[in-house]
Amino acid sequence: MDKDQDLKALEKLLDSSRLNLKEMDRLEFLRLSGKAAVLSLGLTIASTLKGGKPTFAEESNPFNHQSYPFTLGVASGDPLPDGVVLWTRLAPDPLNGGGMPHYDVPVKWEMALDADFNKIVKHGVEFARNQLGHSVHVEVEGLQPNTVYYYRFRTGPETSPVGRTKTLPPFASDVAKMSFAFVSCQNWQAGYYTAYEHLAKEDLDLVFHLGDYIYEGGVDTSAVRQHNSPKILTLEDYRNRHALYRSDVHLQAAHAAFPWAVTMDDHEVENNYAGLHPDQKHTLEEFIKQRAAGYQAYYEHMPLRRSSLPYGANMQLYRRLNYGNLVDFHILDTRQYRDDQANGDGKKPPTPESMDPSRSLMGAEQERWLLDGLGQSRARWNVLAQQVFFAVRDFKSGVGEQLSMDAWDGYPANRDRILNFIQERNLSNFVVITGDVHNSWANELKADFKNPNSANIGVEFVGTSISSGGDGSDSGNAAVLAENPHIKFYNNYRGYVRCTVTPDHWQADYRVVPYITRPGAHVATRASFVVENGKQELNKIYDAPITVTSV
Repeated sequence: MDKDQDLKALEKLLDSSRLNLKEMDRLEFLRLSGKAAVLSLGLTIASTLKGGKPTFAEESNPFNHQSYPFTLGVASGDPLPDGVVLWTRLAPDPLNGGGMPHYDVPVKWEMALDADFNKIVKHGVEFARNQLGHSVHVEVEGLQPNTVYYYRFRTGPETSPVGRTKTLPPFASDVAKMSFAFVSCQNWQAGYYTAYEHLAKEDLDLVFHLGDYIYEGGVDTSAVRQHNSPKILTLEDYRNRHALYRSDVHLQAAHAAFPWAVTMDDHEVENNYAGLHPDQKHTLEEFIKQRAAGYQAYYEHMPLRRSSLPYGANMQLYRRLNYGNLVDFHILDTRQYRDDQANGDGKKPPTPESMDPSRSLMGAEQERWLLDGLGQSRARWNVLAQQVFFAVRDFKSGVGEQLSMDAWDGYPANRDRILNFIQERNLSNFVVITGDVHNSWANELKADFKNPNSANIGVEFVGTSISSGGDGSDSGNAAVLAENPHIKFYNNYRGYVRCTVTPDHWQADYRVVPYITRPGAHVATRASFVVENGKQELNKIYDAPITVTSV
């Protein structure tokens, strides 16, 4: 076969892959996506025969824009001992739909052992698919465990920024130490992502994002920086909002520095939605369309595997990461399957409705999956990486209770089933990491929260927001701490939690910045807690107020 015949055959293969997702079921899409590695050699030949991939800087290029395609940076995620997901999205005009043509575009990817790419170990070509916003998800396999790699993408003459990632240790292997951070709640309008500037400089193996990656609201003209549209509803709305958030240089740096494991909460779709129950006044049909749009845009902008590809208004997000024999991370989805909030949502006293044992925050299938995983785990530490406050948190001083119906307090039977299982199986070293509430908290999880002397079942570290809530303060919230003796710490600054884990102890450092309504804040450790192996109690080893530097 001569070159012309080669080129025609490859072009036919490319044309056959330009499918509309509406005309393709999910399994067929997964099958076609998995062909990318096989197509890599042929696509490289086609590019050579045509004289190179599309050029973004030429007036005649098919993208109709003269700007850089990798405007949203790069990311990696969901690492395994032998692989990782690499992500980017082609978007030369990111805030206006992306600025790409209405067909799939091949993108070359490379992985190396060095940042200069002198030691390339893996490479290939993946499609930036039109029906997925020209996002790219590469599931690289055949890597070495517990190894740092560097990666980049190329299309036309353009090259993406370089990202750094790391694989996990071998399954069930002995691990002496790991470090990770967890983050949540990054409202663009509330302030700058200064916390990410500092997080990107940490020495970490992994980052968890526990929800509220974007916010769906409209423009607040009094905000520090404004959203780019009214309240979002359509797929293009969600894409443009994700692109706005992804344009932040500090967020891009944090993504490029470490692999991430992500899960969503509510604002990726709509505030406080529960399953198919919207918070706002929508018809069921309207909300299903909105949820489907939010889920698709979330997948398009996250380093997730094909197993998380949305199917209509549904998306598989709960999953596990096993860090050798040291930590099993059980990543939850507490939004998609939950029953509607009891008592009309908000902060309310418990009622027969909220106490109903049939109510679930997770859904029956996810609950079985979690209990099966906890029961079979042989790791030293078991972690729930999840969204909403797990421990009891009573806001009412004195007689009576006032509890958040959106948190686990609104679904206590579901929480009790988990804690009872852990107690019955005598599982030690149970840790919950949590986002959502825009404050830092540290909690001991009790067998009976109404009895301060009852046994501890585990601990919970609640991280503050990246920006949501504004500058914050060094408040100690004495009233809530007095009413809830199992809560050992509260702080209202923005930041993240850095965790260092060994077989013998777990240390959580609350890293905070004193302001985010202007750039340039320093970072400091506000408090540190240690949990010793086999002892489900919090030991505070550091506690120091933060100095706010004047303008």
